[in-house]
Amino acid sequence: MESGFSLSVSQNPYLSTDDDEMDAVLTVSTQGLVGGAAAPEVAQVIAIDCSGSMAYPHKKIAAAQRATSAAIDALRDGALFAVVEGTHGARVVYPTGPRLVAATPETRRAAKNAVRALKAGGGTRMGEWLGLARRLLSGHPTAVRHVILLTDGQNNPGDEKLDAELAAGSRMYTCDPRGVGADWDKRELLRIAEALHGTADAVRQPEDLVADFEAMTRTAMEKVIPEARLVVSTTLRSSVAFLRQTFPTEATLVGDPLAERKTAFATGSWGAETREFFLRLAVSSAGTVTLNHDVLLARVDLEVRKPGSTDFVRVGDGDPAVVVAQWTNDLKLSSVIDPKVAHVTRQTELGQAVMAGCDAHDAHDLDAAARHWGRAVALATSLNNEKVLGRLLRLVDVVGDPADGNVRIRAGLTAEELLYVGMSSVMSSMSPAVELPPVADDPAAAAVPELVCPKCGQRWEGRYKFCGACGEPLAG
Repeated sequence: MESGFSLSVSQNPYLSTDDDEMDAVLTVSTQGLVGGAAAPEVAQVIAIDCSGSMAYPHKKIAAAQRATSAAIDALRDGALFAVVEGTHGARVVYPTGPRLVAATPETRRAAKNAVRALKAGGGTRMGEWLGLARRLLSGHPTAVRHVILLTDGQNNPGDEKLDAELAAGSRMYTCDPRGVGADWDKRELLRIAEALHGTADAVRQPEDLVADFEAMTRTAMEKVIPEARLVVSTTLRSSVAFLRQTFPTEATLVGDPLAERKTAFATGSWGAETREFFLRLAVSSAGTVTLNHDVLLARVDLEVRKPGSTDFVRVGDGDPAVVVAQWTNDLKLSSVIDPKVAHVTRQTELGQAVMAGCDAHDAHDLDAAARHWGRAVALATSLNNEKVLGRLLRLVDVVGDPADGNVRIRAGLTAEELLYVGMSSVMSSMSPAVELPPVADDPAAAAVPELVCPKCGQRWEGRYKFCGACGEPLAG
């Protein structure tokens, strides 16, 4: 398989000696990945809320049945699947027994018959639903694994399994949770999506479920890399403060230590797409630091688990992506904010403003809600985030220039509309392209030999002054 991956770093490398953080944006693209590649094995579980509240009104359970049938039809031939009934427990309604079955005309027909027999009744324990989904998918470790989860209510407060299941599932499958109706918790679904590398959203009307389920299933069928992870290796002068996905949705990633100063961050399955990540390093200029020379702070590698394998391999034959620092006394250099870093920072502010407005409205503080949503309108406009702006305009009328952030809250807002806008708090726009200045050819620079650390033996480009692994000065 052609790797099709690219990984680039955008940063301002200049730091003052008082700075203790370095920010960088990592852009990962898999455009062209599918060319000539065989379709990997794919496994999907559809977990449908069948608690008692789904019967009121009845159109919710009926719409869920139609949407599940549409998702079954959207499975590609041979895809493995199962349908789970979610209440205070979890039960496989198709196939019989705790297993997955391949999609064929016969199994699709039998599954849809089983779905039509679903009845609403019982409680809501999403930890049970995800636990059953994980067990069903665990028998297929080399597949692209995907879960659709639909709920109309808040999780039972006594569900102690949910946290454990989110931690266990984050290294196994991707989950796209959806909320329908007006009684579910937006933060709960956002937490599930963040932990399981998926997307969470509100379905404004039950009849919209069919198109949404079809779209989620088709996207899962187009995934070609079961799992990818970013591996960050830091040096003596740095440590990882956090790594967060910032496009197409905001999500904090959890790191798994691989070795001393080496951490892997799971990102889920991939198709032909582009994602951006915000890396913050804690850095130190303590001790001897030479001004105006590049110092390596971190190396970033992309590793993937290819179809049919359980092992990760590094992709890309070129130089690894690196984050460097150059300490300087020139405040003009160190005060410049990289355009991509500025974009993702303001995108986070946008999400916070959207959610703060929703919270204020829930507390009946309409003045505060207008203030927060006005700020969100101004930010969404400047960031060209049409997805968030379009949803905000369902709640407010803009007075004057959107950049000024003056809005009036519309009367008669429904709970469904508020949930729909609240779920957009993690929806982001891609950062702007950064034009690099042309660099003139320098034959003398090209002739600088590679340097070997006299202490640990690591090899580095001739432009580095210190070993990034042990901090030893490099000769040459």
